[in-house]
Amino acid sequence: MGASRHALIIANDAYEDEGLRELRAPEHDADALCGVLRNPQIGDFEVDVLRNASAQAMRDRIESFFNHRRRDDTLVLHFSCHGIKAESGKLYFAASDTRPQLLRATGVPAEYVHECMSDTRAGKTVLLLDCCYGGAFSKGASAKASRDMNVLDAFAGDKPGGGRGWAVITASTSMEYAFEGAELTADGTAAPSVFTHAVVEGLTTGDADLDEDGEISLDDLYDYVYEHVRDANPNQTPSKYVEMQGTIELAHGRHRTIRIEADPVPRPVQEALRSRNDFTRRGAVRELRSRMKSQNLRIAEGARQALEAVARDDTVQVAYEAQHALNDARLTPSPARLDFGRVPRGAAVPRQTVTLEGIPLARHCVAHATGKWLQVEESADGLAVGVDTSAVGRLAGDIALKGVAGDAVVHVEAEVLPPPPDQPPAPQSVGGRQKGPSVTHRPASRPLRAPALAAVALALAVASVLMLVKAVVAAVNAGQERLQAHRKQEIEQFEHWAHAYGMLTPLIISLITSVAALALGALARQELHTRRRRYTQGAKTVTRALVSAARLCAVPVVVLAAMMSIAYPIVSAHW
Repeated sequence: MGASRHALIIANDAYEDEGLRELRAPEHDADALCGVLRNPQIGDFEVDVLRNASAQAMRDRIESFFNHRRRDDTLVLHFSCHGIKAESGKLYFAASDTRPQLLRATGVPAEYVHECMSDTRAGKTVLLLDCCYGGAFSKGASAKASRDMNVLDAFAGDKPGGGRGWAVITASTSMEYAFEGAELTADGTAAPSVFTHAVVEGLTTGDADLDEDGEISLDDLYDYVYEHVRDANPNQTPSKYVEMQGTIELAHGRHRTIRIEADPVPRPVQEALRSRNDFTRRGAVRELRSRMKSQNLRIAEGARQALEAVARDDTVQVAYEAQHALNDARLTPSPARLDFGRVPRGAAVPRQTVTLEGIPLARHCVAHATGKWLQVEESADGLAVGVDTSAVGRLAGDIALKGVAGDAVVHVEAEVLPPPPDQPPAPQSVGGRQKGPSVTHRPASRPLRAPALAAVALALAVASVLMLVKAVVAAVNAGQERLQAHRKQEIEQFEHWAHAYGMLTPLIISLITSVAALALGALARQELHTRRRRYTQGAKTVTRALVSAARLCAVPVVVLAAMMSIAYPIVSAHW
């Protein structure tokens, strides 16, 4: 049997004793932490949750949780409840039936949890304490503790044997509250409720992966939680105690940096890159560009790194070619914007696909959704994107893509509508299958302004060419008639024949339409630049092609029409 990962979340927020005030955070925190630890893409733990249990039920569940484990198991135990410090200095976890006057009989001693951790055969154990006096556990669960003694040394001396290890992360550094009789009184102002929220947030978003290696280690999580808890409440300081060899990976990160071990380029290519001849180095750049398209990512990455060095250090012309080759490795998602339209709450929305274009190295990336409602999975073509329709409202978020040679963003929008008043809400999906009728979503809307402007610009440019041709034909005919009239000693001037053949009207029209085509082409390019995230890669390509064709037609027309407009009065006056 292989290694397994297990988590037990104990959350108590309702107490029979009136001296223990009701807590608001544990139930919500337990659900959130359970979801992120159970998620196979993040924690991949088997999770059990125990809510508002009695002291005996807590002890039974804790002991059974640590029993019958294997050496390669990883365990996480989380407490979200009140912590009570006895007069002796011992720490107790409050159960639903705990009575502060009878702590030994109705509370769960930290000593008991400590003993279960010591006796388990699991190789790695992590204890997360989000309770008022959480810091007292990491300083030791032994008796004779007082507010001023350093019981951390006593706990540190009790090391697990047999190559096993444990770690404790607490919401606070010391016991910040105390009981006087049956009433809870505060002699500090710290509030531990932000601790579990920081844990869940760091794991869910992947921001706790501080070294961006793709895994969230215990040290990563603690450093992240420490900073966020201190920012939220300067009076609360999380603490950590570790007695473990090596490290422990608690979750998969979502912000990992793409790292590929690169193969060095062949020696002949290296020698060509060191040549003093520009043409030799340019040939080496072309070879590197070819190698960068390889299916073998190590070969491709080695070529990309070599091209980066050339683009940085070589002469302008060679560096330009290297930089142009590096564009092949640019991450290019298509489309760059997804719109799921309007969908009823709870409806099953078909997934949309984001295709990753380019060479294999360019398609090698990781995706991170900035919104919890975004569902992103890898597919054969790229990414399959879905949305969670459980909450009503306008949804807008991004999928951040991190590639080898750069990043990209896919913008996603949807609007979740409440169900009609005469219809019950659509049932939520169970086991990945939707119960009840499915709802077809509105086709994603695509902005057409830039392609439309470019198409009109091309049409005007073609019209200007036709008008200019007509004007030139009329000018040629007028010139021939003027020559014949000159031979016959007739007095008709060129201007007479130009009007007769209708040269001026098409000339003026060609000049106006060509200028309009250039103006509309500029507007299309401006629209594409300012709202580039709203257009798909295909729309961008079409727009640029239409604008280029329009310019190719319109620019010569403007020049020739202007020259003819200048020449016409001169020729008319002298001929």
